[in-house]
Formats: sequence, C-alpha cells, structure tokens
Amino acid sequence: MKINIDNIDVNYIEEGVDSNYTILLLHGWGVEIETYRPLIDELKKNFKVYALDFPGFGKTPNPPETYSVEDYSKLTLEFIEKLDLKNVVLIGHSFGGRVIIKLVAKLGYEPKKIILMDSAGVKPKRSVGFHIKTNIYKVAKKILKLVLGENKSQKIVDNFRKKRGSADYIAADETMKKVFKTVVNEDLVPYFEDITMPTLLIWGELDADTPLSDAKLMESKMKNAGLVVVKGAGHYSFLNNLNQVVVVINKFLER
Repeated sequence: MKINIDNIDVNYIEEGVDSNYTILLLHGWGVEIETYRPLIDELKKNFKVYALDFPGFGKTPNPPETYSVEDYSKLTLEFIEKLDLKNVVLIGHSFGGRVIIKLVAKLGYEPKKIILMDSAGVKPKRSVGFHIKTNIYKVAKKILKLVLGENKSQKIVDNFRKKRGSADYIAADETMKKVFKTVVNEDLVPYFEDITMPTLLIWGELDADTPLSDAKLMESKMKNAGLVVVKGAGHYSFLNNLNQVVVVINKFLER
C-alpha cells in the first residue's frame, strides 16, 4: 500500500488482527519491510501490525533533500496521524530505534510502549588514531584536488572510500550517502532520560554494530526500561533467535 507524506509515496503494509495494541515496526538502515517478514508473521497472529519503508529504502523513493533523524521522525508521526493509529507500540531496530527516540523525546509523541532491538543512538567513541587518520585524509583530499584537479582527485577519493568505508555507506546512492553521514553523527544519549514509558530493550549478545554496552547505557538512563540479552546473537537478534524474541515481546505486551 502507499500513502503520500510530504509528497513522498511511502510504501507500507497493514497485516494482522485487531487487539489492545497496534504495532508499528520501524526498520534499520539499508533494509526494508521484508527483512522483518519472519517477525511480522509471528506478531500479526495476535496484533495489528504496520510497517513502512522509510524514504530511500525498499519501495519508497529517496527523500527530496538530505533527511535528518528528526525528519524521519516527523514523517513517522505524520504516518501515525494520517492512519489514525491508536494504542501504538513502537518497535524499532537499529536506525528505526533512532527514529523512535527522536519521535518520543523531541517531538513529544507518546506511544503505549516501546521496543528497541539492537538500537542505534549512541555515537561511537573514536580513538586518537581515528582522528589522526581523518585529518590526514582531509589534508590529502585537498592536496589531490590542487594537484590533479576536481575529477581525477574525486575518483581517487571514491576508490579509497570503497575500500575503507562502511558497508552501509558504500551500498548507498549519493543522496542516501549524505543522509547516512547526517544520521550516524548525531548522538542521541541526551534524549534517553526523556523516554519514560515502558521500554523493552532486546539485544544481541555479540552485536558488533550497536554493542551491548549501548543497551546497558540506555537501560541506565531510560526511566522505565528493561534489557533482555539474546545469547549468541548479533545485530539482527530477532533473526538469530526469532522464537525467543517473539516470546519476550508477547510477554511484554501482556502486561
């Protein structure tokens, strides 16, 4: 299905049965609704489930400009309002968690409950070596431009990024590369204390993208949060151990 928000035809699904809660699932970076199909198929047995493709992912076109986390949060709020969703439980994985944090703490939306799975939001600490390499890279880029000109120097820079950049950055087109740089550099830790509704944190024990230490920080700062660690799981804990995650979510929503 499609819904027009800010002149973007946003792709979404609505599945499941009517219940006390309406689930809105927000996906991570670089993926789409169908990545969450195993989880959706379980949740829709007991709940009405909505999920959308964020602008720039799946079947939703790119945003018209460089979106920030807040822009994605505003779009999500408009989605909720246009569809008149009630008694909403927000579930966010990775980047989707970022959107939820901003939606609640900055825009003031009040869901019934929140579930954050391997959520982003804590800006990674950079070593001294990282900052030295970054400064060297910036200087070298300027020198290359002066010596070789704009076109040749850009090709060298692009090749370097392909070899050294993150998989998410490399896979993105030029528009989404700009969005990626905007969203990953925002530290959402100052917003954690504003998350006061019941919050379930589900985390892969071996998550290398958003480490378990991020979850423990969220749990310590969010006033009503509890953490469940999925043993042996990575960043996609809900795929690594679907049964455990579904049981935990159902228990959380029984209360």
